[in-house]
This record gives sequence, structure tokens and C-alpha cells, in this order.
Amino acid sequence: MEALKREIEAYWAGREAKFEALRLDELNSDKRERWLCELHRYLPTGKRLDILDIGTGTGFFSFLLAAEGHSVTGIDLTEEMIRGAEHSASLLGLHPTFLVMDAENPAFEPESFDAIVTRNLTSFLPNLPEAYRKWYTLLRQGGILVNFDGDYHHDKSEAPLPENHAHKDLTAAQNEAYAHIESALRKLQQPRPGWDMALLADAGYRECRVDRECWRRIYREIDRFYNPTPIFCVTARK
Repeated sequence: MEALKREIEAYWAGREAKFEALRLDELNSDKRERWLCELHRYLPTGKRLDILDIGTGTGFFSFLLAAEGHSVTGIDLTEEMIRGAEHSASLLGLHPTFLVMDAENPAFEPESFDAIVTRNLTSFLPNLPEAYRKWYTLLRQGGILVNFDGDYHHDKSEAPLPENHAHKDLTAAQNEAYAHIESALRKLQQPRPGWDMALLADAGYRECRVDRECWRRIYREIDRFYNPTPIFCVTARK
């Protein structure tokens, strides 16, 4: 497991610079309001929340939510991604807290957060059952987990992508590294989001739900931000 994590960390470290630029552009696109609309479906309104953004990358969700007035902590296993998030924060004038930390075992006190949010993270976790159990302990009573992801290792789309799409920028070495990581994770993860529902129930969550339509609402156009794999949103409460 640890060797695979190191592979995943190295893969994302090599993508940081272009990934940061892509996410800053996404923040300045119509996707910003679409993502906010999705988050507002689930997060409590009318009060300042303590939110943990797990697998923050270069900080996209952290910036959206910090700009709304919430106290946000973003964590990522990849040090280069956290440096990118801090750089973006300086450009945006926003102040989430960013930390290098393992998503499967975040080092926070129990019941530290009102909400946990993730985007395209859980498909990269070698031990998702362990992660869901740990995250449960970090939520306060009534807190919510909001997890956007896709079944990337089982559901393949053949949709053509524009030439300026982020996937077109990958080098041969990066594609090879991703293929190796994906092959390993396919053996560790079951088809989703059905598997997520079972794992969340086993971990003690309640009100576990899946929204399979968020993909259609967010990715209405095939543009440079388009995700060819239909994403879902899994939500669950403590």
C-alpha cells in the first residue's frame, strides 16, 4: 500500500504546475458557480463552518468555500500540490490553511469539522474503507461528508476531447505511470458508487445518498475542463 501511495504522490507531483494553472482558470470560468451550486445543495447555510477539504490538490474547493466565509483546511499527500495551493492563495487573497497530510489518516482531533468535502480523491485511495472510517471520527455529530468522484477504474468513456483539454498535456511517461496506478487500484476498489454506500453504512454513517446527475449539471459542454467519466456525488451524515 505504501509503495502505491508513493507512486500516486510522484504522479501528481509531476502534474502540479499545469494542474494549478488549470484550476485557477476553472475558478474564473462558469464552472465556479456550478460547483458552488452543487456544494450549496448539501452544506448547512447561515453559519460559518469548519470544513476539511481532503485531497485539495491546488485548493479549488478550499478557495470556493473560504470565499464564502468558512474556515477551511485543505490537505493533500503531495507536497508540490500544497505549495501550488499556497501560491494560488497568495494570488487570490484567500487564506485557507493548507497541510501536507495523508488523506486516509488525517491527523486531527476527533469531531473537529462540520463538513468534509472531496473531489476526485477517493478513486486514488488504496484503502478507502479505512479512510471512510477515519473521516467519520473527524466529523461532529450531524456533520456531513460530500464526496464528488467517478468510477474511473471501471467506467471508461470514449468521448472525444478538445485539443486544449488537460488530458492532452500528459506525457508518455505520465500516461504510463497512470496506467500502472490505475491497474493496481482496480484490484483494490469495487465498482462505485455502490461500494461507497456499503462502506459508509459499515462505518456508521447515516442518510447515505448518491446523486448521479451532478455530472450533467456541471459538465454541460465538452471544453477544456470537461470530465469524460460521469461523476457522482456521495453524501452521508454522522
